[in-house]
This record gives sequence, C-alpha cells and structure tokens, in this order.
Amino acid sequence: MTQSSVAAPKKRESFSSRKVFIFAAIGSAVGLGNIWRFPYIAFDNGGGAFMIPYLVALLTAGLPFLFFDYAIGHRGRASSPLAFRRLNRKTEFIGWWHMGINVIIAIYYAAIIAWSLRYMIFSVNHAWGDSPADFFSGNFLQTSDPTAGVTLDFVPGILIPVVLIWVALLVIMSLGVQKGVGAANIVFIPVLIVMFLALVIYSLTLPGAFDGLNALFTPNWSSLLDAKVWVAAYGQIFFSLSIGFGIMITYSSYLKKQSDLTGTGVVVGFANSGFELLAGIGVFAALGFMANAADTQVSEVATSGIGLAFIAFPTIISQAPAGTLIGILFFGSLLFAGITSLISIVEVIVAGVQDKFGASRVVSTAAVIVPLAIASTLLMPTTSGLYVLDIMDNFVNQFGILAAGLLSIFLVGYVVRALPVLRDHVNQTASIKIGPIWMILLAAVTPIILGYSLINTFIGLVKEPYEGYPAEMINIFGWGMVLLLLVVAVVVSFLPWSSRSRAALKAPAPPVAAGKIQHDASTEVKEG
Repeated sequence: MTQSSVAAPKKRESFSSRKVFIFAAIGSAVGLGNIWRFPYIAFDNGGGAFMIPYLVALLTAGLPFLFFDYAIGHRGRASSPLAFRRLNRKTEFIGWWHMGINVIIAIYYAAIIAWSLRYMIFSVNHAWGDSPADFFSGNFLQTSDPTAGVTLDFVPGILIPVVLIWVALLVIMSLGVQKGVGAANIVFIPVLIVMFLALVIYSLTLPGAFDGLNALFTPNWSSLLDAKVWVAAYGQIFFSLSIGFGIMITYSSYLKKQSDLTGTGVVVGFANSGFELLAGIGVFAALGFMANAADTQVSEVATSGIGLAFIAFPTIISQAPAGTLIGILFFGSLLFAGITSLISIVEVIVAGVQDKFGASRVVSTAAVIVPLAIASTLLMPTTSGLYVLDIMDNFVNQFGILAAGLLSIFLVGYVVRALPVLRDHVNQTASIKIGPIWMILLAAVTPIILGYSLINTFIGLVKEPYEGYPAEMINIFGWGMVLLLLVVAVVVSFLPWSSRSRAALKAPAPPVAAGKIQHDASTEVKEG
C-alpha cells in the first residue's frame, strides 16, 4: 500500500516543547494513587526504611521501564497499537490490550474525580456531619447490599458531576495534543502543586502533626528482610509512574525527533517520587492531628484509598482549625490530579482510534468519549457503583497493567529481541546513555518482580473471593473483564488497517525481528 494511492492522513500532532511533554507526563504520573496510596504503603511497609526499597525499585524497574515505553512510542511515532505494530507485527495486540485497560480505568476514574468535586464543595459547610463514614456510604453513595448485585438505581448527586467531568474532558481533548492535552497540564499541574504545598505547610502547623511524621518516617529496619515489602515498593513505582499500559508510549510519540528521552524520563520519575514524598508528609501530618484529637495512636487512624480521602480527611476537616481550607486544598488536589491523569488515560484511546481510522481529532475524541461517558454514567453513579468500581480497579491493575507489562517485556525482549534496537534509538539523543545494565534490569529483574506479584495475587484471589463480593459480580467485572480485554485485543490485532489509517504511511523506523532490523523498500522512512 503506497501513499500515492490514498489521501495521506494529516500531519500528526506533537508537543510544542520538551517542557510541555514533561508537564503532561508528570500530570499523568501524579494521580490519586500518589496522594492516597503511597503514604499508607510506606507506613505499612517499614516507614522510613521503605524509602530504601522504594528508591531501588525506581532505579531498577521504574526508570528502565519508563525508558522502554519512551523508546517504543518515540521510535514508532504512533499510538500504542501502531507503535507495537511498527516494532513487530506480532506485538500489535499489546497496544490494543493497553487501550482496553485504559477504557476500564477511564470508566471508573471519572467517578472518583466527581466524588472529589462534590467533597470539595461539601468542605465549605462540612455536609458529612458527625459521621463521615455513614454519610459517605449512606447519604452520598446510597450503597445497596452487595448481594443485590448490579443495580440501575441512580444517585443524582453523583450522576450530575460525572456528566460534568465527561463534558469538560470532551472539550479539553477536542482541542488537540498541544492546545488541549498540553495546555491543560501546563495550567493544572502548577495549580495542583501550589494547592498541595499549601496543604502540607498548613498540616504541619496542626497539633500532633509531628507525631504523624514520626509514625511515617521512623524506620523499621527488619522490614527490609520481608519480600512483601520489596514487592510493595516495586508495585507502587509501577502503578504511580503510569508505565506499562500505553500512556507513556502515546505521550512520547508526540515528542520531537531530537528529544532527550532519558534526561526527560529522569525528571519525570523523580518529580513523581518527590510528589509522593510530599503527599506522605501532608497526609501523615494531618493524620497525626486526627490521632491527637482522638487521643489515640496514628496507627489507629491511618488508612489508604477511599477510606483516607472520603472518611478520614472529612473527620480531620471537621476538627481542625480552618478545616474548610484543608478540605478545599485536599479535595481540590484530588480533583486536579485526577483530571490530568484521566486526560492521559483517554488520550491513549483517542490516539489509537485516530491512527486506526484516520479520523480527525474532533471526530475521534467524540467517538471515544461519548461511549465512555455512557458506560461510566450507567455503572458508576448507582447504588452498586462503589462495588463495581472496587472490583474493576483491583482486577485491571493486577491482571491488566502488571500482566500487560510482563508480557510486553517478554515478547519484545525474548521473542522479537528488540531491546538492543530500542537502546540504540534512545542513545541517539540521550544525555544519559543506557546499555547492558538497562537490558538486564528490564529483561530479568522486572519480570521476576512482576511475575512474583501476579502469582501471589492470583493465588490469594482464588483462595478467597475479593473483599467477599458475590461470585457473579467478581466473574463479570473481575475475571470476565480481564479475559475479555485480552481476547478482544488479540482479535482486533488481526483486523486489517484501512488505507485511511496511519499504518498506510511508511513507518518512521523499520520493524525488528529476531534481533535484526528488517530493511526493505516497504520500510523506507516517510512519516516524521
């Protein structure tokens, strides 16, 4: 298929500068998990001692995999499916798997952002009253009995903000890579940082704040001998950096040809970890105040995830001086962190649709966001939405992101044997050169950690149903969803690409097979 036989797709968009890419990449990496997951993971896995495996994980798995994603996306100059196709036809399904994973995450992520928006407003008058836990599950979510299964009983207080989030996203994404995705991150990330810094500074002035910091940072050195602590560190790095499920592949494809991939990756990696450390300080300073007010130990009030954000923090807000300010800063931070992450999640899907069908940005955005919004508003703002969200989140993270990451390393590293080619591509413009150590870490260390984590999680879920949910819900939104994503990815990878697609253009770099670049006439460089 030649360019002359069809109308060539429009020139692909790109970020205007390295700075815009860095803001966008940080916006993706800095999400809800940084704020509500990292602090408790660190506290529960050795406190200050956890920083050692955490730093080791960043250097031996996080950054190497980030460079891996950057190399595939930048070399292929395409969305995840087309970038993998251009690397080797056999790996295309991984890109579609990435798109499916992001579809699932987007559906429930929008709901959490909507909750954050409502709770930022609730902070003004402390609408949760004397019992934030009862308010969250009762008045706010109106949760049904889990045994009742999936319901279509909608909760207007959640439905409306969910719709608003999707409308806002439609507008931002329709503006394009630079004017929409890039511009939004240029605005939202500085606002997020300022708001969270203000929250941290104020939290440190609260009575008991340093009790919280002592609880977080006092090292338990014996924990370093526990394999689970090391697995937790690698898991946190893997999830928080947005690696292994197409986001960084997509974003790096918008970088200019002469971009410094490793220098940029180091900035993004350490910026993400720096924000996590900041989150730990802010969250545990506030929890220290909460423990002080309740005359109990920090360990008694420390929690993570939804419980931290929507139960513990409202309690702190009700008790603290100028609690309304804390609420606006905390939930505002969740709101902006969530939006920038959701933008990156949806961009993976929009880019894939654009490449596959050669459609315009506006058409592709609408074709992606409208169905996602419908699915999200049908499942999430209901009395069973919390249960569906919890199951989907657990399974897509454990058996979607981790499994896709493991398989991509195996196929690219051992079947296609393309790591030397990717290394050479990165080193063309890299300020920090990568070599044999990078390949060893990526092809040996990372698979062992991911494999161990997957096996342990699988055994645990087989022995006991996740959180005791009904088997029907777990089979549909858990195991069924995981299997469907993989099957659909494989099937779609066999569907032909049309003459309007970007696959009709000459690839910017030739494919790789058995460790060798496949030079022939069909791989002449044409697309920039």
